Amino acid sequence: MARKVAAKLFSFGRHSHGGAPAGDDTTSPRLSIHSRLMEENIANAEVIIMKWDSSRSSDVNATSLFAEGGAEVSRFLRATADLHRALVFYSSPNFTQSVSSRVQILIRAQNLMKSAMGRLEFEFHRILSAHALELSSILLPSSSSSSSSSDDEDEGESHSSIAGASEQIRGRTKGSIHANESSLEKVFESDTAIGDLRSIADAMIDNGYSWECFKVYKIHRTTAIEEGLYRHGFDLRLPSSKLSKLDWVVVDRRIESWLVTARSAFSVIFATELQLCDRIFSASGDGNSVHLKESCFADITLDAALRFLSFPEFLAKTKPAPEKLFRLLEIYKALSDIWPQIEETFSFTSTSSVRSKALDALAAIASAARGSLTAFELALHKEVSKEPVAGGAVHPLAEYAMNYLADLADHVSVLAEIHEGIPFRSLEPLPETLAPSPSTVVPPQVAERMAWLLFVLLCKLDHKAEFYKEVSLSYLFLANNLLYVATRVMDSGLRLVVGRSWAERHEATARRYLENHLRITWGKVAEAVAAAMNEGMAAFESAFEQAAREQEGRVLSDAGLREEVRVAVEKMIFTTYRESSTAAIGGTAARWSPDYIKDRLAGLFVGPTTSE
Repeated sequence: MARKVAAKLFSFGRHSHGGAPAGDDTTSPRLSIHSRLMEENIANAEVIIMKWDSSRSSDVNATSLFAEGGAEVSRFLRATADLHRALVFYSSPNFTQSVSSRVQILIRAQNLMKSAMGRLEFEFHRILSAHALELSSILLPSSSSSSSSSDDEDEGESHSSIAGASEQIRGRTKGSIHANESSLEKVFESDTAIGDLRSIADAMIDNGYSWECFKVYKIHRTTAIEEGLYRHGFDLRLPSSKLSKLDWVVVDRRIESWLVTARSAFSVIFATELQLCDRIFSASGDGNSVHLKESCFADITLDAALRFLSFPEFLAKTKPAPEKLFRLLEIYKALSDIWPQIEETFSFTSTSSVRSKALDALAAIASAARGSLTAFELALHKEVSKEPVAGGAVHPLAEYAMNYLADLADHVSVLAEIHEGIPFRSLEPLPETLAPSPSTVVPPQVAERMAWLLFVLLCKLDHKAEFYKEVSLSYLFLANNLLYVATRVMDSGLRLVVGRSWAERHEATARRYLENHLRITWGKVAEAVAAAMNEGMAAFESAFEQAAREQEGRVLSDAGLREEVRVAVEKMIFTTYRESSTAAIGGTAARWSPDYIKDRLAGLFVGPTTSE
């Protein structure tokens, strides 16, 4: 640097050889006074700067310049400002003092400046290290007024930021007074640290050392961002590109950590970094301070933000599966929720790649979610078990599918977003009884998609009813399963998706199936009651015992329906039973009293043993 200055000055000397031009006042008394003042400034600056020069004594680094109080810091910064003015003064091409003396003065001033900037760089590093956690963990108040460079405004801003942060702490903290005092102390510490960092940045930027200043800042704050994301639950060091090779349980834990971190990543971590850059860099005297702030923020945050947003994209590239759908919907909603914060925080042209990445991630997750929903439908089609469910109870496929669809109905707003502009086209028209009711809440493409999945499920259940050898048991199976489906629709968000009338229609169908089951199973018993008057109770006893044997082990899943069936069967039997039992020959009628029959029926109609 000194050689460059010397070469520049020698060129000035050669250019001005032969005397100063007419009217030049570089030899005037006024200029001589300025020269003496500049030499005195350099001498005074040398005293304070060399006091903190670590090349003279290693013990100097054991103490912080900023720990000595504001007066010492002011003297040091004033010394750098004086040196800067001296360098400008002696570098003027109109100054005609002898070249050799000017070069010596400039080299001396430049060496002192280098020492001073080295010290400030060291202090910058020290403060960033000592206050890394405080600077990362407290979201600063709005920094809209931080662009002012006057001392009064800076002081007012400092008081305002402390007061604002204090209000945040009082609002957030519900714990003890001690906890509030501890948090408030951290606010004061971070605010002081920001003020010190800002004064160092101003000095280094004003004196042409912005690159050195930024290099130190980038190293520390890049690390702080990664550590901040890790503290919130997401480790950037784990490669997202290998998700397809991991077990779903492992991937699911990774998704959970991403979801936990997503909101705080952009509303706290990256937003705080933007405010820190604004507070530390934007008020410097450099004309390019705004550009420096933007460049600084972009270089510090871009890599971490892009890697964080790459996770959803890598996840979207994994094989579609029904179990992934809900996590994909959660990620989509999280991305949608944080998009305004992303757009605000990364609003610079230099950070547009983050905005683009977020939109790409949204599109990829939406596509993957639609693929996983298709995978669920395929899973229904591919379910090929032929073993009848004992007792005609609710099939596990019905339980799985309805639990899945009921949970899916809770995400109907997200489903609407991922299907926006994509009309649903079924393989065949839905039967009128299976079509969803018109809704002003749920978009048609979502309602039709859900109704189609219900249709696929009911078709599978119809097919599985064919595996029963007894027709009456097939009807019982259909009644149990269709009533289960209708009840789950009524008791979940599916009611809003396909409509109450959809559930009511299928509940009515289930009751007709049940009536067929009762007619086949207990119709012979009712007929035997009428025949008992002529043939005696033997025919009735035989028919009842046969129906009872058939009923044993059969299941009526709905508790309310069990009671209705018991009453219906009693009515079928007792319409003519009292008359028949009175006219019966022999003593068997006494054993087959109405109370006895009621007790027998009460023990026959039972619920599923696994759930009751």
